[in-house]
Amino acid sequence: MALDASTFESITPSRFISFTIPHPTCSDSPLRVAVLDSPIHPTDSPRVGAMLVPEGRETDWIFSTELGHLQLLLTAPQISRLILIGNHFKEETFPARVYNRPSECSFHQKGFHVWSKPLLLALSPRSLFRNGVPEIPLLIYEDNLVSSVVIHECVGCCVGEMLVEDVEIESGVGHGREFRRRLRFKRMPNLIQTEVCVVPERDGCGLDGVCIGGDVGFVPDLRVLVHPYLEPMVASLVLVCGDVEARIRNGFRPKALCLGVGGGALLAFLRAQLGFEVMGVEGDGEVLRVARKYFGLEECEFVHVVVGDAFESMKKLACHGKLNGCEVNGFGGHLVEDEGKCRFDVVMVDLDSSDVRNGVSSPPLEFLRKDVLLAAKLVLCESGILVVNVIPPSRVFYDKLVNRFKEVFHELYKIDVGNGENFVLIATVSPLVFSVGDCGNSFLMRLKSVIPEAYINSITKI
Repeated sequence: MALDASTFESITPSRFISFTIPHPTCSDSPLRVAVLDSPIHPTDSPRVGAMLVPEGRETDWIFSTELGHLQLLLTAPQISRLILIGNHFKEETFPARVYNRPSECSFHQKGFHVWSKPLLLALSPRSLFRNGVPEIPLLIYEDNLVSSVVIHECVGCCVGEMLVEDVEIESGVGHGREFRRRLRFKRMPNLIQTEVCVVPERDGCGLDGVCIGGDVGFVPDLRVLVHPYLEPMVASLVLVCGDVEARIRNGFRPKALCLGVGGGALLAFLRAQLGFEVMGVEGDGEVLRVARKYFGLEECEFVHVVVGDAFESMKKLACHGKLNGCEVNGFGGHLVEDEGKCRFDVVMVDLDSSDVRNGVSSPPLEFLRKDVLLAAKLVLCESGILVVNVIPPSRVFYDKLVNRFKEVFHELYKIDVGNGENFVLIATVSPLVFSVGDCGNSFLMRLKSVIPEAYINSITKI
C-alpha cells in the first residue's frame, strides 16, 4: 500500500510508521525507513533528526522495534521526529545471532548525507519550511560494541522477551580486550539489565585467537562489578562499616536484602567479596532461571532468592519476618539480636520503571509511596541503610524522591555515579558516625580493596 505524502506534514505525538523503499543508488539493496514522533515535545515548532542504522545491527531491538526507536528519540534533546534509515531485514532473520563491527564504511553508508537529503525533506513536517529549506541534523549512534553473539532467548511472565548475549567491547584502558555477558529485555531495548565479566572457559586459554561466536565459550567472572552504578551502591556500606565490623566480630554475618536480582551480580559480589548473607527478591522466575544458568547465580545457605513483587515482599518481611516460607531471622543459620524481628544491615534497590514511554527511570513510582519507605525502614536494623539506584526522568521526580526520603529517614546521602545518568541515594535509619580512615576496621579495609576509594570519598550528605 502506497503512503500518502501528506501523512508526514504534521507531528502526531507517539505515531510510528515504518516502510521499505528502493535504495536511491543501489536497486538491489532496499532500505527500511522508520518515522517516530515524540510523545512529549511540542508540535508547533518541531525539530527533526535522522539516524543511519549501523550496518549489521539492523535486527537489534534498539533499531528494529518501536520501543527502541522511542528510547533513541528520548535521548536526543528537543527532537520532535526521529527518522531512522537502515538496510531492510526479513522478520525470519530476527534477531541476528552474530554481529561484528565492519572495519570500514559500507557502500550503504557512503554519501548518506547526500542521497538521504531529498528523502528526509519529504518526511519532514510542513512547519519546518517556514524559513526556507531546513537542514536536517544527522545523529550518530556510537557505543563500545565490537562484536556480539546471542546465546539464549526466552520469555518471562513479567519482563517479556529477553536475551543473553556475549559481547566484546572496546577496552577503556590501553588496547586490551574485554568480554562481557549481558542480559537485555525487549521492553527496554537500549538498557542493559545485567552485565558481568566473562573469561574463556577453557583452562589456560589466552585471549589471542578467542573471538565472540567462535569455538571457545565463556564463563562468568563475578569477582568484579562492571555495571557503572553497582560499585557506588556497594561503596555506601562505608556508612555502616563500624556496625558491620562489630557484627562480624560477634560471630554473625551482615545481612543484605536486594530488591531486583537480574543476573545476580550484586548478590554474588556481596557474598563472595564481603561475606554477606543475602536475600534477593525478583519479580520473574524466568529471570532467576537465566541468572542461575548463564550468570553464575548460586543459591546456598548464605544466598536465598525468592520470586515476588519487590514492594509487597518487603511489606511481608516488615510485618512477619518471613517470605515464601523463609525465616529471615538467621536465614543462613544465625539469629540476630533484634528481639526476633526481621532486620537487615542494608536494603539495596535496583528496580526500573516498566513505563518505558516515559524514558528509562529508576526506581519505579511506587517507591515514592510512604508505606513502601516505612516498610523499608522497618526491615532495617537500627544502624541500617537503604541504598537506591536512581535514574531520575526529571528534576521534579528527583526532588520529590529526596523530600519523601527525608520524611521517613533520619539522614540522606548521595553518590554521583559520574555517567550523567545515575545517582545512588543512601537513607539512614539513625544518625551515623563513620570514618574512612579507620585502619583497625577489617571490614572497611576489605571494602576498600574491592571498591574504588573514589566512590567512598565522594559520598556527600544532602
